[in-house]
Amino acid sequence: MDDVAVPELAPRRTFGGIVAVWVLAALIAIAVGIFSTPDWRTAWLGVGLGGCLIAGFAIQLWSGRSQGFTERVAASVFGAALVMGVISLGFGLAALVPG
Repeated sequence: MDDVAVPELAPRRTFGGIVAVWVLAALIAIAVGIFSTPDWRTAWLGVGLGGCLIAGFAIQLWSGRSQGFTERVAASVFGAALVMGVISLGFGLAALVPG
């Protein structure tokens, strides 16, 4: 009888998993901005966003909570797209500055 499942009274917080995907997106966008050529930057950002989607699914599946799964994955990916967009905008503006 010691193996009886006890329901969670205080479920784990899931916001940390969402923010982890945003941080991953920032790291990917910075790496793409530094290491790729301007011609290939957009393609590599798309690949990085796909990686963030897979990471968002994996992190939210790992949390083990089914309530709000779709919303958490959507928040992860939407936030990752915003983060990558802002960072790529910065790289794009930096490319306009002569130097």
